[in-house]
Amino acid sequence: MYELAIILLIGIDQLVKMWALNELKYKGAITVIENVFNLTYVENRGAAFGLFQNNQIVFVAVALIASIVGLYVLHSNKINSKICKFSIVLIIAGALGNLIDRVRLDFVVDYFDFVFIWNYVFNLADCFIVVGTILLCIYVVFFDDNTKKEKIK
Repeated sequence: MYELAIILLIGIDQLVKMWALNELKYKGAITVIENVFNLTYVENRGAAFGLFQNNQIVFVAVALIASIVGLYVLHSNKINSKICKFSIVLIIAGALGNLIDRVRLDFVVDYFDFVFIWNYVFNLADCFIVVGTILLCIYVVFFDDNTKKEKIK
């Protein structure tokens, strides 16, 4: 079940990246909302915000380890929360979506460009990772029984 959701999310991510590679790459950028949001083709050879450029082996290792640990946690009987499991599915899908780019292209295809906020461009897989991480943090801080017990002590 979890693997199917992960595959579906990776498929959506890869389809959008394929579009960006085939269409957006040659246009450079498409203005969606003037001075707010563009679709801008970027080849990211680094991590978040373009940090640690050209360290593909490190990124591949981190993505694989995170995915393996995430799959182990999903299939263990330690977690019953649907929110927690959904967050892990998002994180794995995002990590593997970007991993596929790194292995296949030697860079990650980015295209979401909120020009009014910052100068960084990101992609759907990045959104999966960020939303999954935020959900996981909310779960741990507010809903996890182990965390609640630690707060009481």
